[in-house]
Amino acid sequence: MLRVFGIHNGRLAEQRAQGDDEQTPRLGEGAWIDAHEPTDEERDRLEAFLRAELPESDDVEEIEASARYFIDHLGIHIHSLFLAQSEGRHQTVTTAFILQPDRLISIRDDDLADFRLLRLRTRAGQIEVNTPAELLVSLFDQKVENLADQLEDIHTDLETVSYSVLEEEDSALDEAIDQLAKTEDSNGKIRLCLMDTKRAVAYMMRQLRNAPDLQEQCREIMRDIDTLMSHNTFLFDKINFLMDSTQGFINIKQNQIIKIFSIAAVVFLPPTMIASIYGMNFQFMPELAWELGYPWALLLMVLAGIAPYLYFKRKGWL
Repeated sequence: MLRVFGIHNGRLAEQRAQGDDEQTPRLGEGAWIDAHEPTDEERDRLEAFLRAELPESDDVEEIEASARYFIDHLGIHIHSLFLAQSEGRHQTVTTAFILQPDRLISIRDDDLADFRLLRLRTRAGQIEVNTPAELLVSLFDQKVENLADQLEDIHTDLETVSYSVLEEEDSALDEAIDQLAKTEDSNGKIRLCLMDTKRAVAYMMRQLRNAPDLQEQCREIMRDIDTLMSHNTFLFDKINFLMDSTQGFINIKQNQIIKIFSIAAVVFLPPTMIASIYGMNFQFMPELAWELGYPWALLLMVLAGIAPYLYFKRKGWL
């Protein structure tokens, strides 16, 4: 899908198409062209308008800086990671931006929350921009705000897990480990997005030397990222602490179970030995001729079992 946005009176506004024939002329009027999962026909239309080939998915996913940030005849290229959510898990999605003097072009293969929010704010007339470069900086500013919200959600989830693990007596430790593993994965992807955003904003600052207002906004974004990175590190430490605590409690429970079996084995060992002695097939055993030999053997086995139990109880092992 191709969405076209224009800038009118200092505000971003989405342009509505009346028919397929009007799609191509409208591309030239847009200050922002957002290509979301473009079809082959839409890619051909956009490539014909730009008179150049659009980057393929494999090219967009390259991680080296020379492939993610560069300048050519089309304009300034920035490939940045965005956070997406699918089936309850976070994942990173790379979006390609092409910044030209009179327009911004974005190419992506997933429906991202940052772009949905930007469209909603655009329809409400809340996006005040004057140039495509200012729009790109505002988009990265909003991206950092969304990452901050995700970190707050992770912190809230960790508080719930922390209470369950450290304060509840009959907590589901297996579920806690599963939740912590998912949280650690999400926190790692957020950190990856923050680091990538910091690189992208630093690159934009070098390219926008003639725009002091945008450079100051970029510096504010960098300061926000540094703060979020510190909070992200704190969350990693908290996750590791809760993971170690959960595994420790699981080990304690397992040790208690093993302790019960060990004590039961020790308690029943003396009676078993006595029963084994009197189960021997020797011809001369004086106790076999006793009238009270059987009750005596039973009593001896009971006493042999009670004695270790009382000893363990006195030592505080039970």
